[in-house]
Amino acid sequence: MNVQELIVWIKELFVIGGAVMFPLVLCTLLLWYGVGYRFWVMKDPKWMGVRDMVKFYQQHHEKPAGNIVAKAIKQGIGLQQQRVRNLRRHLDAAFYDYERELGKFASLTRVVVLVAPLLGLLGTVTGMIETFQSLSTMTLHSQSGGIAGGIAEALFTTQMGLTVAVPGVLANSILNRRQQQIEQDLSQVKDLLCHQTSTTHGKA
Repeated sequence: MNVQELIVWIKELFVIGGAVMFPLVLCTLLLWYGVGYRFWVMKDPKWMGVRDMVKFYQQHHEKPAGNIVAKAIKQGIGLQQQRVRNLRRHLDAAFYDYERELGKFASLTRVVVLVAPLLGLLGTVTGMIETFQSLSTMTLHSQSGGIAGGIAEALFTTQMGLTVAVPGVLANSILNRRQQQIEQDLSQVKDLLCHQTSTTHGKA
């Protein structure tokens, strides 16, 4: 399929889908932009347990951090070595940016997944109304496909809405579980560093 044929095909889709096709396409772009961004932020897997990572970076602080948890550990160790007062409060403030980055576009993708099927249903209802209006004036019979063709075109937007929503639900579910795991890891990092600090002060 060359570029010209692709353009013609896209135009036909917009004609078939009617007025709701533009917001559906916009939803598709927003959804996969948000999913892609979240995937990029959380793409690097954790290569060892949190406790082992803390020990590793305490011994090799010069090693580069490959993911959010590792970056947070390095920053937390830096605060720990500065012997700041109320370490927990400083860690909460330092890790806030990581937690905000993890949740970025999560609400957007969730809203798009909910809105896309409703837009598809709206397009179907609008298409069915137009179909029966055409039927009442007998103009539909002059079109190829007759009543069945008109109904098929009306149902096209529902299909499009589900095509957007179903993969989005699956991708969102996977990314949400990954986000929860990373947030738990960050919380564990705070606990470990604060526990080490309190133990050190206790021995002193």
